[in-house]
Amino acid sequence: MKRYWIGLGLWLLVITVHVQASESTAPAESGSVVTASGSQATHLSVDALSPLGMYQAADPIVKAVMLILLAASGVTWAVLVTKQWQLGRARRRLAPLVSLCAHAESFAAAKAAASCHQGTGLAFLSAAQTELALSEQVDAVSQGVKERVQARLERVQVAQASMMNRGTGVLASIGSVAPFVGLFGTVWGIMNAFIGIAHTQTTNLAVVAPGIAEALLATALGLVAAIPAVIVYNYFTRALAAYRAQMGDLAVAILVLVSRDLDSERNAQTELAWRQAG
Repeated sequence: MKRYWIGLGLWLLVITVHVQASESTAPAESGSVVTASGSQATHLSVDALSPLGMYQAADPIVKAVMLILLAASGVTWAVLVTKQWQLGRARRRLAPLVSLCAHAESFAAAKAAASCHQGTGLAFLSAAQTELALSEQVDAVSQGVKERVQARLERVQVAQASMMNRGTGVLASIGSVAPFVGLFGTVWGIMNAFIGIAHTQTTNLAVVAPGIAEALLATALGLVAAIPAVIVYNYFTRALAAYRAQMGDLAVAILVLVSRDLDSERNAQTELAWRQAG
């Protein structure tokens, strides 16, 4: 999660610098309009209703809401880029090991062939190898060996899926909370607009419209933050399900190899016992 907070800080820094630069040029533009023609004044009113102009004229509370929503949107895209890279790399590395274990003749052959590979698949092979080595001290050919290997593989699968799922929960939070944060900014902005109407004693649309537009901008930013977050979260939910299925295929392939080796060893011991008895 540290990289997400670093990305969030950089996003807020860029927004702050851009807004301060825009505000620093605003007085000069306003001063030129005082002595300008009517057409230039109309141009200023259009600029004042742009998203940046509405942000600059907004209440400090509404500004804070807008910055929070922009930061949440930045976190969503940071999670998308980071997790897409991590998940894509993990699946690309896992696919050859699944095929290798599915076509190997024995667990030892699969372990030797997988030594040149990288990725989470090696954790499955290492867990199975560890349990086989420990089981040799008890009974290397008992039915309990397969059960213990299966338990270790399941734990590795859960751990790898949990590690890959880390960081995606923030997307669900953004998707569910961002619209309400934007709604709060809208309510606050409209409340200030009505207070301004009471102070000016006028209902002229030219006076009321800017404040209402600023308030509605907060709702728009809430939707801009929430909609991509929900889409990305659903996408990663499906992608992680496919990744778990791929790890399940690898675990099954390893368990088949272990079972085949144990049966082969058991048959060899049985045949040797018959020969000695004969």
